[in-house]
Amino acid sequence: MDIQFTEEQELLRSSVQRLLRDQYGFDARRKVVVSEDGFSRKHWAEFAELGLLTAPFSEAVGGLGGGPLSTMIIMQEFGRHLVVEPFLETVVVAGGLIEQAGSDAQKQSFIADIMAGTKLWTLAWTEKGSRFDLATVTTTARRDGDDYVLTGEKAAVMAAPWADHLIVSARTSGHRHDRGGVSLFVVDRRAANLDLQSFRTIDGRRAAEISLRGVRGELLGKEGEGVTALEACRDRAIGALCAEAVGAIGELNAATLDYSKTRKQFGVTIGSFQVLQHRMVDMFIAHQEALSLMQHLSLSLNNGEAGISRLASGAKSKIGYSAKFVADQAVQLHGGMGMTDELNVGHYFKRISSINIQFGDPAYHVLRYAQLDAVA
Repeated sequence: MDIQFTEEQELLRSSVQRLLRDQYGFDARRKVVVSEDGFSRKHWAEFAELGLLTAPFSEAVGGLGGGPLSTMIIMQEFGRHLVVEPFLETVVVAGGLIEQAGSDAQKQSFIADIMAGTKLWTLAWTEKGSRFDLATVTTTARRDGDDYVLTGEKAAVMAAPWADHLIVSARTSGHRHDRGGVSLFVVDRRAANLDLQSFRTIDGRRAAEISLRGVRGELLGKEGEGVTALEACRDRAIGALCAEAVGAIGELNAATLDYSKTRKQFGVTIGSFQVLQHRMVDMFIAHQEALSLMQHLSLSLNNGEAGISRLASGAKSKIGYSAKFVADQAVQLHGGMGMTDELNVGHYFKRISSINIQFGDPAYHVLRYAQLDAVA
């Protein structure tokens, strides 16, 4: 598959490429990662000014109406440059949930702040032992006046140390695995009785373990319908993560090819060895397959096609395995320097490893694909 982009989409892609080329080189990115904040508010403001935070939202909420195809374009370029700012967490995941499930007042208030770049958001859904199951929730929420009071714990919440608000999944009825008893709540990250233990992930980003002890939250959407909203959110997130992975794969292939043309062994460049040529051809094929599948998924998301969850799981598993294969080969072909901090190859390897476990690892999605295929 090869999507023919519109003039507006080509303009978006060239604008993102130009911004990242000028402002987001590898050395600049390394400085951002080791800074106290761990991300650049200056870059985030530039993303807002360029319209990147507005592009995926529909025109009905003040966005540019670019949808999943705009997300794909942006995330692929972000993958090429290892962008750490929380576009996925704030715009794609939280923003998408608000647009999908929020009231008119919530959309008007929350999405406007996201598009302006003044507020950061993230989703807190993972719990210890949940194994990527959206319905496995032990955090509880009880009604208290106009709001709810939440109690429980969330694990490995990406971008939580940066966020102004969290969307938290909590159980309003049913047992631990009951699909019908999960609801979503907007929580102020600085709310009383919310404890946040932040840590740095292997790819240089920030995440947190969160404890809620009677934290007040505002219901997002209808009570008990959280899993349905989260499933659609996961499909969109997978589309964005696949695009980011494809961008990273492309850069790893380019870096490995360039290295093979300059690194010498036994007096000749290693690119002249036939066995390594075959390996790089396999890396190229893996990239092309992932690229085609990424475009198929994004186009299907954009068109609202049926059976999208099955396609999303298939793409997450296939692209995940392809990305790991390319990352492994790139590190090995670069030799001992492949995992050094000074070379970008190791950073791409770590980011791909993180992408592969977000919203379900490849093995989980192979099983989910088979289950969905059985009921299709």
